[in-house]
Amino acid sequence: MRQGPAADIDPSGKEVTLVAPEEWPHPEPEMLADGPSKQQVLYGRNLVTETYAYLGPDVADPDMRYAGNGLACGSCHLDAGRKRYGLSFVGVAGAYPRDMARENSDQTLAQRINGCFERSMNGRALPEESAEMQAIIAYIGFLSEQAPAGLDGRGAPALGFMDRAADPVRGAELYLTKCASCHGADGQGKPKDDGAAGYAYPPLWGRDSFNTGAGMHRILKSASFIRANMPFGVSFEAPVLTEEEAFDIAAFINVQSRPEMTGLDRDYPDRTRKPVDAPFPPYADNFSQDQHKFGPWKPIDAARNRGGAQ
Repeated sequence: MRQGPAADIDPSGKEVTLVAPEEWPHPEPEMLADGPSKQQVLYGRNLVTETYAYLGPDVADPDMRYAGNGLACGSCHLDAGRKRYGLSFVGVAGAYPRDMARENSDQTLAQRINGCFERSMNGRALPEESAEMQAIIAYIGFLSEQAPAGLDGRGAPALGFMDRAADPVRGAELYLTKCASCHGADGQGKPKDDGAAGYAYPPLWGRDSFNTGAGMHRILKSASFIRANMPFGVSFEAPVLTEEEAFDIAAFINVQSRPEMTGLDRDYPDRTRKPVDAPFPPYADNFSQDQHKFGPWKPIDAARNRGGAQ
């Protein structure tokens, strides 16, 4: 864990300075000068924090029902995309176009956003020229303006591989003591107190949660987010859960029923780029689907590094 500024090397080979946690930027759109640009950024923030109210399955205009569940983008991108290691949007604008393994091609920021709409939001793609897509891009651009080179904390910090498989049975016990007070023993979240649409705490499975094509449906991916951010209010610098506890909780959450995304066999057309924890076939090796989903992942990773199937 980095405790303060340090030197590092970016992909171009240039030395950059990493930013200490206390220096993490927290841009406020209200500080922008009045005008159309400010209004677009504010609209983008609202779309991120209250996606269900503008694009959800119950909005009045059927043509605007792009999200298929009651989540918000901010359900995963914490603090409206501003939390360090909370899947932050800070610095994201400059990261695209980006070579994405899932498509095995360069993807624009709009395409990446639509990947979330189709998977995490269990919905359909926003037209790239729409006011809503452009507002979300403008908001991400605004957050990214204050991101210096080498900013450390945009995603969730990766965890090391365990020597054992993640255990959903152990995860069930941990879930009840660590997670159920917010997300419910039934995993269906907590609706807002005022009776409005959306959730104070989002559902983690069931019809109103992310589908099987979402990144959160991968245990390595979800465990890294859980360890850095959960229970709600925890920070990466002061975690409550151990890494193994995060893995087991993620395993429990991801054996629960959720919407199924079709066509997942077309993801990762270059199978050698498929994440070791991808829970769906086909694979470029002979390891079982169960081992890919739960681990242990060290043998899969070792075989991949050797260039072998198993």
